[in-house]
Amino acid sequence: METTSYILNEFEAFSLETTVYEVKNFFAETTYSHFPIVKNNHLIGLISETDIETIDEEEKEIGYFQYLFNLFFTEETNNILEIITIFASNETNIIPITNKEHQYIGYFDLVDILHIYNETPFLNSEGAVVILEKELIDFSFSEICQIVESNGGKLYGLFISESNATTVKITVKFTSQDVNEILQSFRRYEYAIISKHEEDYYLEDLKERSKYLQKYLNI
Repeated sequence: METTSYILNEFEAFSLETTVYEVKNFFAETTYSHFPIVKNNHLIGLISETDIETIDEEEKEIGYFQYLFNLFFTEETNNILEIITIFASNETNIIPITNKEHQYIGYFDLVDILHIYNETPFLNSEGAVVILEKELIDFSFSEICQIVESNGGKLYGLFISESNATTVKITVKFTSQDVNEILQSFRRYEYAIISKHEEDYYLEDLKERSKYLQKYLNI
């Protein structure tokens, strides 16, 4: 997915000579959690709104407080999943962007990146979203794909949504004329279905058998 058209330069990056007062005013007028600091067109770091509020000496330049700077960024060639990972790991809503020469060229806004991600077929296409669970040593992406496609389904994507030392949960999205058949195929391959689905006749069958058993025991 193309992201370069979403590179922003609406606000000029801070310099080391920017005063604490100016930085505080900037954060008061915007919704950004951080903002970049640049020297000679190279990224020095970022200052956060939380950290700048701890400084009372508003007339001083932020260059005096470099111990408060954070450093994270993305290169303009990174893909959208790498970019989203940087947003999440740094708990930020802005990421500076550098080119191959490590020069600062702008920034990404989290809202824009989420908009791009929301336009992917994985999110905006209609289909069944199934959460599977299996032993960590036994699951296989290729097997999951084969199960969906061999039953006439079209796979939109899958990812590991949770894992621990023994088990893994995989979120799968696909479209199919017969979702139930694919669900039963997963069970035959010993995948547990964690999510609930109206098309899943297996659970209804278990309920009916339970009712019959209860009637039998009450005779």
